[in-house]
Amino acid sequence: MRLPSFKALKTFQVAARRASFKLAAEELFLTSSAVSHQIKSLEAQLGVALFERGVRSLKLTDAGAHYFEHVNDLFSKLESVTEQLQQRYGRSILRLNVPSFFANELLLPRLATFSQAREDTDIRIDSAANAEGVHPPEADLSIVVGAGPWEGLCVRPLFAQSFSAACAPAYLLENPVDSIVDLDGKTLLVHEDRRDAWDRWSAAAGLDPPKPNRIVRLDTMSAVVRAAEQGLGIALIPARLSAERFESGALTKLFDAELATNENYVLLHRPEDGQRADLQEFADWIVSECRMA
Repeated sequence: MRLPSFKALKTFQVAARRASFKLAAEELFLTSSAVSHQIKSLEAQLGVALFERGVRSLKLTDAGAHYFEHVNDLFSKLESVTEQLQQRYGRSILRLNVPSFFANELLLPRLATFSQAREDTDIRIDSAANAEGVHPPEADLSIVVGAGPWEGLCVRPLFAQSFSAACAPAYLLENPVDSIVDLDGKTLLVHEDRRDAWDRWSAAAGLDPPKPNRIVRLDTMSAVVRAAEQGLGIALIPARLSAERFESGALTKLFDAELATNENYVLLHRPEDGQRADLQEFADWIVSECRMA
């Protein structure tokens, strides 16, 4: 038979222990609807109702109480075995959730310095797309970009998010741009999640939005920057994370004006993880690296 997923079982365990989808959602950093959906999927897979849902109440069915007893015992044993394993072999595991562009541009080029200083710490990096401002339950540390608030989490600011207009030197040679109005008739590169970025950037400069001859939309910031480097057009790219590209000449920054946002890159972790030496060392290290970047 196909066993339920670990995520579904963990969601069930927390919901049963807290007797509330809302409280379970807060503990797992999910939405209440996401918790409800996972529980319904688990019940459908098992063919058994695990909860009795009232207007203002939630309680386990007999089957649910029986299942919770065993699932809770399994998680307790797993936590105990994991702790014993870490103590026995003297290694810790630091699980990071990081935006892919941040990982490629800032984290990975510098990670060797931390790894050499902390050789007894294994590092797992997940750069899969994540909901804005969410610290997933499977991560020890998350780097997110957003405006917050991040309730119930410890927050360490890294730097503000802003965007600069940039293109490849070869593109600029063939398509001169001396002022913002010269963007008319050019190819603009657009991140799918920031379709209004050029409108906002123009409004901040007090001008009408540019009238491009073509718009190319891409689904990741890495793809946007890569397209700009290949001479496909002009892009709005993260100014701080693209600094080395400007310095190397791979991209040319067209204007001094930047699109300031109300977003910041921040480092998040749960309060109960604050006593971990490996986590605090990494947090201090990444904050220091971001200040020097």
